[in-house]
Amino acid sequence: MAITIKDVAKAAKVAPSTVSRVIADHPRISEDTKKRVRKAMKELGYHPNVNARSLANRSTQALGIVMKSSADKALQNPFFPEVLRGISSVAHQLDYSLYISTGETEEEVYEGVQRMVHGNRVDGIILLYSRVDDPVANYLLEKDFPFVLIGKPHGNMDKVTHVDNDNVSASRDITNLLIDEGHERIAFIGGDTDLVVTLDRMQGYELALRESGLPIKEDYYIHAEFLKSGGREAVHQLFQLDEPPTGLVIADDLMSIGVITMLEEFGIKVPEDVSIVSFNNVYLSEITRPPLTTIDIQIYELGNQAAKCVIDKVCNKEEPAKRIIVPYHVMDRSSTRDIKDASLN
Repeated sequence: MAITIKDVAKAAKVAPSTVSRVIADHPRISEDTKKRVRKAMKELGYHPNVNARSLANRSTQALGIVMKSSADKALQNPFFPEVLRGISSVAHQLDYSLYISTGETEEEVYEGVQRMVHGNRVDGIILLYSRVDDPVANYLLEKDFPFVLIGKPHGNMDKVTHVDNDNVSASRDITNLLIDEGHERIAFIGGDTDLVVTLDRMQGYELALRESGLPIKEDYYIHAEFLKSGGREAVHQLFQLDEPPTGLVIADDLMSIGVITMLEEFGIKVPEDVSIVSFNNVYLSEITRPPLTTIDIQIYELGNQAAKCVIDKVCNKEEPAKRIIVPYHVMDRSSTRDIKDASLN
């Protein structure tokens, strides 16, 4: 049962109107009374409604944005500014503001989402990730709060509106590009294994290898953060093997840039010595040397569609769950080499 202002008032031994004035930080309320009321609010777990002075049925005209980690770390990856650009375009047209979570830890992110929901700070929430057994998604489902997920849900597929690419097929296609060029020793560098996008891209990689009769080697799997530093760490491990790979499937462009930088330090050239394929087609993928062959997942469109879906859910609580699949495209550039032709020369 939800805690009310009356419950706080009773615990603090004041009138409900005094609690309202404390929430509004009214100057005529003494500091002692404010401290007593705020202590009661904290002990009871009461989250004030930031729009309590507005009409009860008034919309906040705000959408919550939740990232998988702190905003400071997440925004290092160009994926997030671009997906926010797609969300913002729809929000601006429909006069919604954005409220971005800023927790430094998973616990802080979760608590921030609770405050969004309990405090009625936003009308709906967009999760910019999909995690295995994610407590945030489970909480929003439990509260029946309007939310949309960018990615494929780990569970409750029929209950969660989500906007995604077919990452299994995309990864299969990009891995087959290397196989068609004669590569047999192909490694996979992915993100955290509790992220559904990592699992899907790994599944597509394995599917392509099996269909081509190529072995799946445990030593050829590396998992790190979707950051430049993650790619650098992967090179250390893979290129100290007795049989290093000739091809790399990397689950994120920013990681790929870290890989290329580290390979240069090892004296290994791309694509002369090793071919690289990647995902996301962020703006850096075109200007890196060499330009990356990558999957364009249409990041802007993912954000655009997610914003439309969550606003639909906000406007109509009975809106059924939807699955929106944004098409992907292979951007064939200069980071791979056909080694079949080289072996014939």
